[in-house]
Amino acid sequence: MPAETLDAHLVGCPGCAAWADGAAVVTRRARLAPAPAVPDLTAAVLAALPAERSGAAARARLAGTALRLALLAVGVAQAMLAWPEVDGPMAMSAPAHLTHETAAWNLGVAAAFLAVAAAPRLAAGALPFLGTFAVLLSAVTAADLVAGRVPADRALGHLLLLAGVALVAGLAWRGSRRRAARMGARSRPVRVGARGRVVV
Repeated sequence: MPAETLDAHLVGCPGCAAWADGAAVVTRRARLAPAPAVPDLTAAVLAALPAERSGAAARARLAGTALRLALLAVGVAQAMLAWPEVDGPMAMSAPAHLTHETAAWNLGVAAAFLAVAAAPRLAAGALPFLGTFAVLLSAVTAADLVAGRVPADRALGHLLLLAGVALVAGLAWRGSRRRAARMGARSRPVRVGARGRVVV
């Protein structure tokens, strides 16, 4: 019925008014009832974790730091090799713009190495470009070595690029493993068994 009709009836009917007041009290008590006590499972969850996981995590962090420091060193070395060609004497008989263009590419690669060393989450995004560049450069350098178009010391300088790409690939692989582990941990059900024991 319309609310106005109900209110008018409750004003003139003491029995219905008493019943409505009692229903309101019951509803309020039901909504404000104390929540049942929930046991604190923090200690049980921590106790259920394997003890060796903390040691493995420390070793993983150490390995990641070593990769980043190595990539930082490679990036600095790559920049030091490329910078003299920006405004210095040309190492090979080539037009000045071509030499400057090559130096810009090498500095860009060095910047990519340094960026990934600073923020390893960028490794997966940088790998397609760096990997493609390394593969193509290796192929043309091998062909130029066979044809005698490039000195051996110049070709050996590209080993620095290959080392950097390998380090970026390692960081990208580690990042993908961490993401997969986090997704697996989120999807793993956690149940509380008898006596409050945690069952994973």
